[in-house]
Amino acid sequence: MDDESQSQRDTRRIAGIEGGRARFRYYDLVMAAFVAILLLSNLIGASKPSFVTLPNGVEWSFGAGVLFFPISYILGDVLTEVYGYAHARRVIWAGFAALLFMAFMAWVVVALPPARDWPGQEAYEFVFGNSWRIVLASMLAFWAGEFANSYVLARMKLWTGGRMLWTRTIGSTIIGQGLDSLIFYPLAFYGLAGWPPEQLMQIVLSQWLIKTGWEAALTPVTYAVVSWLKRREGVEVFDQGTDFSPFATTR
Repeated sequence: MDDESQSQRDTRRIAGIEGGRARFRYYDLVMAAFVAILLLSNLIGASKPSFVTLPNGVEWSFGAGVLFFPISYILGDVLTEVYGYAHARRVIWAGFAALLFMAFMAWVVVALPPARDWPGQEAYEFVFGNSWRIVLASMLAFWAGEFANSYVLARMKLWTGGRMLWTRTIGSTIIGQGLDSLIFYPLAFYGLAGWPPEQLMQIVLSQWLIKTGWEAALTPVTYAVVSWLKRREGVEVFDQGTDFSPFATTR
């Protein structure tokens, strides 16, 4: 695409080690957006199943959070593509810590005794009182999916020489979102009332397809954001020599 070629001309190519030590103008803003969308999509939409009626009359189930959660994956793609794997790794761990604190805060607030005349405790528990099974499934799925997404994108960038961004964003999403959906829903809901196995597998498949479809549909937006950020930051990070361990402490 033209934006991709223009951004490559306007930026300086640096290796992942140098990129991991660099400071960037807009990195903190992208991190904040990533964590905010991650928390909201998990807090508001993750545990509600919904459906659409297909032309043949069949009701196809999906998790409501799928409508917005893929935006965090798009931002994850932007982080790895623009700032490199090391910076993306920091954001993933920041998101993981935020999810952990959100789960702890929800547990404490739900457990507190309500005021005598407050009528909302039951509804509050229904919305925010997720079991630790759901919480742990969500965190494990996020952790595995995001790191897989970032790793695949960074590796594919090296293989393609920085060309054909769409192959990296969609290819990494197929792997990352596939892991996320396959881990979260079975671990969180298998065997629970209201989640029969056939519906659960429908939701896993629909989650994966919808998330990947979202990524493909928003490819022009991803191109525009990546191109704009690369021009403003003035660099093009290629993860040569990068330590891809999720637990690496070096930047």
